[in-house]
Amino acid sequence: MFRPKLPTMPQPTGTVTPPVVVEPTAILPTTPAPLPTPTAPAPSRPAVQLTGTALALVGGGTAVVLVVGAVLVSMLLAVAVTATSVAVCAVVLRSLLTSESKRR
Repeated sequence: MFRPKLPTMPQPTGTVTPPVVVEPTAILPTTPAPLPTPTAPAPSRPAVQLTGTALALVGGGTAVVLVVGAVLVSMLLAVAVTATSVAVCAVVLRSLLTSESKRR
């Protein structure tokens, strides 16, 4: 009841054909055909030109992203420093309290 039943591997049926042997062929050197001269495709749409307003918007957006990133990183650093100092204070207080109880 608790023994697993292993599936039986089915045997291949039908006729099995041997693989076909591929004969190597000789490669004859030929003169290469001249390469076609590249032509620039016609522009399908006009080129995008950045005006002063667009440049100001891109610059302003970049400045906002940088400032927000700096604020978030500094807040994370402040939390890490605070957590570290609280942990150090806890260890020092624990050490003082345990040494005080041992002296009595």
